[in-house]
Amino acid sequence: MEKTRVGVIGAGYLGKFHAEKYAAMPEVELVGVADVNLEQATAVAERCRTTPYADYRELLPKVQAVSVVVPTSLHHQVGLTCLGQGVDVMMEKPMTVTLAEADQLIATAAAGGRILQVGHLERYNPAVLAMEEHLTHPLFIESHRIHMFKPRGLDVDVVLDLMIHDIDIILSIVRAPIRTIHTVGVPVATQTTDIANARLIFENGCTANITVSRISLDNIRRLRIFQPGAYISVDYAKKEMMVIRLKEPAGPDAMPQPEITRSALGKADALEAELRDFVRCVRERITPKVDGEQGRRALAVAQEIIAQIKANAEQVRDLLRPQ
Repeated sequence: MEKTRVGVIGAGYLGKFHAEKYAAMPEVELVGVADVNLEQATAVAERCRTTPYADYRELLPKVQAVSVVVPTSLHHQVGLTCLGQGVDVMMEKPMTVTLAEADQLIATAAAGGRILQVGHLERYNPAVLAMEEHLTHPLFIESHRIHMFKPRGLDVDVVLDLMIHDIDIILSIVRAPIRTIHTVGVPVATQTTDIANARLIFENGCTANITVSRISLDNIRRLRIFQPGAYISVDYAKKEMMVIRLKEPAGPDAMPQPEITRSALGKADALEAELRDFVRCVRERITPKVDGEQGRRALAVAQEIIAQIKANAEQVRDLLRPQ
């Protein structure tokens, strides 16, 4: 079997994991790792037994596909160059900073017949995959993504850094247009929004309440879905799912009894699954689970949330001023 030639652009915190996963795949040849910090690229390349590059453009003629794991502000420029050179792209989330940038990447990929996959990692979480068969008609969704502060990913606010994961999952679950969005968000540790809440009301009657923070003392990543006859709870971090259904009462005066099913989905590696799926899409020329259009859809909702938070910022600042 001929190996797929892959490169990684960006050798930072997440980029090194991309490189390690590709290096361990028997069907992949990790051709190189590129980073403007050549020392950083070299350290990752040595660990993965490949070649370091300071300029990612030198890598492109040698590969069929790349993971783009650079700061979000560079996604458009780097992605456009890669697609223009006929290279398939696995773009880390968020897809781009603006919708216009996302549109250009999508159009360029389509024009060249290239694969454009967006790295919404939670789609490959085994608990999320197991949840899908239990979904019927979600009516209320509650999501909490609470992280301890980390000095990375701070080039974007918490909506693009964290909430966009939950936006993508919820859009894939509900599959209906959004009627209204209500938001609140404030900066605490950085100059951008660090904690935010968004309430999405869909045209099919479903409501989703999303809370994210990157200034907590704990890490919590949970999703709860309420639908007729059932309640589904997903713990992203523990890769666990619980489904509670009400059984028919035994008699006319009896109360419905809960039937609880708990599933521990093991230690499956979501990033490895995501990158293996990307390689499969490259080899078989098929549409990814999360393609450019779905990445753009999540970005559009995130941008609307950010716009509302900015519009409310002056009012929030007034509330914080000493009386």
